[in-house]
Amino acid sequence: MEITAEMVKELRQRTGIGVMECKSALKEADGDIEKAIEILRKKGYARAQDKAARRANEGLMGAYIHSNGRIGVLVEVNCESDFVARNAEFQELVKNICLQIAAANPKYVAAEDVPAEVIEQEKEIVRAQFKDSKKPAEIVEKIVHGKLGKLYEEVCLLDQVYIKDDKLTVRQLIQSAVAKIGENIKVGRFTRYEIGK
Repeated sequence: MEITAEMVKELRQRTGIGVMECKSALKEADGDIEKAIEILRKKGYARAQDKAARRANEGLMGAYIHSNGRIGVLVEVNCESDFVARNAEFQELVKNICLQIAAANPKYVAAEDVPAEVIEQEKEIVRAQFKDSKKPAEIVEKIVHGKLGKLYEEVCLLDQVYIKDDKLTVRQLIQSAVAKIGENIKVGRFTRYEIGK
């Protein structure tokens, strides 16, 4: 199939990724834009993994006050250079992360930030629920593992489903930004305030 300039332009507008990469992905997907987006996501994810080890010492503090004035968020999002910190796409990402924190109320940035005692308490609760079920121990442990995954999806910002696109997690949103911007991006820390809580 012939890849037209209009197809490349549409894909580029939808993903923000370079012309040559878009053209290559469209060729690989035989002109199917949705497939090409998936291909670019997979490649972007790989690039994001490569950049994850790089230091992110610059960035922005984002702030958001909900329209009712009862919820406020401060978040630190780091990148590698002050040039990127001033970039409109990076600033939009910081804003969207603020909105996510305000709406979804995470407690931690990532699963590794959840205190060991919280994890152990959750494991004990699940094990107690299946104590008299006559299920084999290995099955119970699989259930415990699954329930921990659900816990992380609820309380860890990076594991939460992104509020503006339920096909993405916040981690995938950030990885997509890393692929577009070309620098490592990390959420450093955040605080969420709510009146009455």
